[in-house]
Amino acid sequence: MSAQGATVDLLRHGDTGQHGFRGQLDDPLTEPGWRQLEAATAGVDWDVVVGSPLRRCADFARALAMARGLPLRLDPRLAEYDFGEWQGVPVDRLAESEGEALGRFWSDPEGHPPPGAEGMAAFGRRVADALDGITAAHAGQRVLVLTHGGVIRLLRCTVERRPLAAMADYAVDHASLHRLDWAAHRARMEPD
Repeated sequence: MSAQGATVDLLRHGDTGQHGFRGQLDDPLTEPGWRQLEAATAGVDWDVVVGSPLRRCADFARALAMARGLPLRLDPRLAEYDFGEWQGVPVDRLAESEGEALGRFWSDPEGHPPPGAEGMAAFGRRVADALDGITAAHAGQRVLVLTHGGVIRLLRCTVERRPLAAMADYAVDHASLHRLDWAAHRARMEPD
């Protein structure tokens, strides 16, 4: 564990049975989604659980924290990206009806967000603020952060100093764990 901050494991929620850009829609987990998360967390220890308040994250976060007697905090800043008018629309349907716009979004999400969507800069700020708060509040602890694919991709791009256009390069499967060294990232950003 780092003396400067928390050890952070990001965990993507399990399967919801839904497809497309789910964004901030409040989908519950399917039974297979619960089993995916149970398998992903088996044998791994944390000191605290923090999660998105959306059901696909919060329901399992509550159950895990209760079963293990861990503190739990839900943080709305960990919610998925708001896809605006594309939220809930299957990607194949978007590819047919708005293929060029979808391609522009994948190649430059900052410059070409979906209609009515959250700005990528605002998304990045809210997620970074959440991680700053988590690592400050839980210095020296092991923290499980149960969140979404877009959040994990954005954080990985940020920590690895890659452009947000690289978000699509990351495989972030349901119930996949990703260790994040947020404290080292923040230390690199501090002026000498």
